[in-house]
Amino acid sequence: MRVSFPWATALVAVSALALAGCSSNDSAADEDGSGGSSSTSAAIPDNSAIIDAVEIDQALADQVPAEISDDGKLSLGTYLYFPPSMFLAEDGETIIGNDEDIIQAVGKKLGLEIDHQNMDFSALITSLQSGRVEATMAAMNDNAERQEAIDFVDYLMSGIALVVQKGNPEGIGGPEDLCGKVVATTTGTINQQWAEETSQQCVSDGEEPIETYVTDNDTTNQTQLRTGRIDVLLQDLPTAIYLERTIEDGEAFEVVDIPVIEGAPYGIGVNKQNPELRDAIASALNALIADGTYGKILDAWGTEHGAIEEATINAGS
Repeated sequence: MRVSFPWATALVAVSALALAGCSSNDSAADEDGSGGSSSTSAAIPDNSAIIDAVEIDQALADQVPAEISDDGKLSLGTYLYFPPSMFLAEDGETIIGNDEDIIQAVGKKLGLEIDHQNMDFSALITSLQSGRVEATMAAMNDNAERQEAIDFVDYLMSGIALVVQKGNPEGIGGPEDLCGKVVATTTGTINQQWAEETSQQCVSDGEEPIETYVTDNDTTNQTQLRTGRIDVLLQDLPTAIYLERTIEDGEAFEVVDIPVIEGAPYGIGVNKQNPELRDAIASALNALIADGTYGKILDAWGTEHGAIEEATINAGS
């Protein structure tokens, strides 16, 4: 199923800046003026047949609170600028992504339509607490601090990945090879914190510190990596895989083949006052895992690395 939003046309310019957490896969505005090219068509699967094959499970649907099931809609707080999780297609209207496919499948299992409410990422938790939305899904890490405010149904593992130039010219094999290297990350992220802590460890071990290049724009970071001005880009695993598959037809970057760093689950957020909805979503997700739908969705998007075996509640730390 593909969902289209008439109002979203006005957001297409913003969506174009979406790749890798509010950045872009369109490098026309490279700092060095050289521009660049990318192709995403091969990496954008049409999972309509997979979603259409999902049927309502009445026993699970009966678990949904009446105030939600009566109108047949689940109000979902979203952030539509984070490929490949949830973002706008090239038409500027159609919502796509592995998160989108998962929540559409969950909705069908529970007999609910998904009513997207796009908003700033920072507003998601408060909107859930205030009742503006009934759930959230926006590649949000489940962690102990957020668990104090809301509950999470965990649906995908993520963490820090190391993105390098295609061919890995610097021979980066893991964190141990980052001392003395130039590493890019975005401001205020777990990735930045990890880079700074790893740099301190380098110094403690008698090695050169990491030169950390911090910006609030992943487009800039991608440009710096593509042109060799930095050695490594730190990125969330799903987005890192998406970069590897899409930028310059997959010829620009690759992800270092190591276990994810600082692994943590993404969670569907639910108000703590609504455990019935939380449990219904978890049960629906587990049914999709069991029947193979979940795995097919992740395989299509290339995010199978983050697959979970069971939907858990508040498993982040």
